[in-house]
Amino acid sequence: MSIEVGSKVEGKVTGIANFGAFIDLGNNKTGLVHISEVSDSYVENINEELEVGQTVTVKVLSIAPDGKIGLSIRKAQDKPAEEPTRSKAPSRERQSSSNKRSSAPKKQDFDSLMSSFLKDSEDRLTSIKRNTESKRGGRGGRKG
Repeated sequence: MSIEVGSKVEGKVTGIANFGAFIDLGNNKTGLVHISEVSDSYVENINEELEVGQTVTVKVLSIAPDGKIGLSIRKAQDKPAEEPTRSKAPSRERQSSSNKRSSAPKKQDFDSLMSSFLKDSEDRLTSIKRNTESKRGGRGGRKG
């Protein structure tokens, strides 16, 4: 079986490092599952998730020109939880259309916040320049 981007294949964990696990895919091909692709939840210690010799199903994410193969365990898992995320999409559309109606007051708030930030920033820069110039001798300091 040829290894192509997007395909799911089974492999055996041959090595574990701090950053991920090496997976033997057969036919003298080895890929790497980065620690961020092991599980949907945060993985602090990869040794708690995988062990050498374990058989895993992985999805091929990338194949570099130099032959390096990027793999993912979490994307290879079939998740029935994908259905609710699709049903949320229409509510986002409704939410964004309701935000359009109330965007005028927010824009004014943003503009006033931005102008006060710019004024404050200019005041701080002026103060810093004044302090720095006095330490260096500043405008037309003594010439020796």
